[in-house]
Amino acid sequence: MQTGPIPADAVAPLARAPWSLAVFDFDGTLADTLPWFLGILEELAARFDVELPRPLDVEAMRGLSAREIVARLRIPAWKLPLIARHVHARAAETQISLFPGTSAMLRTLHEAGIVLALVSSNGEAAVRRALGPRDAALVTHFACGAKLFGKARVFRAVTRRARVAPERVICIGDEIRDGEAAAAAGLAFGAVSWGYNDPDAILRATRPVRLFATPADIVEALVPATAEVAQARRFARR
Repeated sequence: MQTGPIPADAVAPLARAPWSLAVFDFDGTLADTLPWFLGILEELAARFDVELPRPLDVEAMRGLSAREIVARLRIPAWKLPLIARHVHARAAETQISLFPGTSAMLRTLHEAGIVLALVSSNGEAAVRRALGPRDAALVTHFACGAKLFGKARVFRAVTRRARVAPERVICIGDEIRDGEAAAAAGLAFGAVSWGYNDPDAILRATRPVRLFATPADIVEALVPATAEVAQARRFARR
């Protein structure tokens, strides 16, 4: 996870009003699925007749949006749902690991009274399997199987279902498309630095209210009391 300093003018000011609803992405935000996805990429290319660039520069691709990646791989739009269904089926059979600190973060946010939602293009079976029963029970709203470029509509639907004012909602994700979808839905966006997209690319393409370096940063930003305790502890160690 990236821990370097973040330019002060790179993100928008974080609202002082308490957040009531946190809408999380899954792949690359809560779950470390990038290594797994890269491991099946050759299989996907062969199965769906996709010609991968040679050499495959993964780091360069982390600086691209999802639309740019699809264009670079020359994947026809009609193949995307077929590929997505196959990936979801494979993911549902795989034990995917959560990023360290994710379970504690979800539990702390839940205990603080923040409603948790999860919007993902991945399938619900894979998401619940990765979370496990205890963490899955902390999530009030699941909206899985969203189209690759259809998250804005789902964000709006989850917000209505939760009956939370848009200004009290924050969407947290790791990709440029997450930030674009949040903006289209009129919601705040918080970006994590450890996912699919390079954090500098996210900052250039979107204006998140915060770039989080660790799951603990999310807790400190969304639960003011936690931030105050952390600050007191840091002061006491001086």
